[in-house]
Order: sequence, then structure tokens, then C-alpha cells
Amino acid sequence: MPRVDGGCLEAFLVELGKAYPDNHLVVVMDNAPSRRSGGIVQPTNTALLKLPRYSPELNPVERWFLEFRRNLSNKLFESVELLQQALTKALEVYWRQPNLLKRLTGYSWWVEAVEGL
Repeated sequence: MPRVDGGCLEAFLVELGKAYPDNHLVVVMDNAPSRRSGGIVQPTNTALLKLPRYSPELNPVERWFLEFRRNLSNKLFESVELLQQALTKALEVYWRQPNLLKRLTGYSWWVEAVEGL
């Protein structure tokens, strides 16, 4: 998305709802300002679950961010192309082995709660 704002979130939710029309989707979100807008219209097959403020330990993606940053932090890239190559290399591992991502983000209590929906 070109920006991180309510309009982009709304567009994402619309497309997500279209992609999975026969499913009820729960989108878990942190409390970033762009996601707090009360004016976001969402498809009927989506629900927003907002995490409490200042609770990164509840957000599964935070564990992945820590791992992801290890590959890219404190490095200087001489061009955008070199940065893009490094990003692609860091992400390829998860594309080839999705279970790595599941292991990092799949807290047992989280998986059990989602499976119980």
C-alpha cells in the first residue's frame, strides 16, 4: 500500500473480504493511529480484533520482526536495489519454508484460540 492510513486499511479489508467471500475473517491489529479511525468501513465477512495498547507480547508478528531485523539491522546499503535484494533474501526463507513463520508467530494459546473460532 502506498501509505499507512485508514483509507489504505479500508481498501485492504475490502480486497481481503473479496478474496475469501465464504469465510468470516478476524483481522488482529495493534493500536497504531492509522488503525484507530472509527470511519473505516469493513466488509460484513470481516471483524477487527484490536490488541490492547503497549502489548507487543500479544502480537505474533513482533517475534517475526525481531528475527527479520537481525538480518537487516546495522547495515548500510549503497542503493535501493541492494536494500531490495537484502529484503528479498531475508523473506525468501519464509516463502520456501512457511512453517518457520508459523513457528515464530504461532503462540500455542493463539493457535488454539483461532482454531476454536
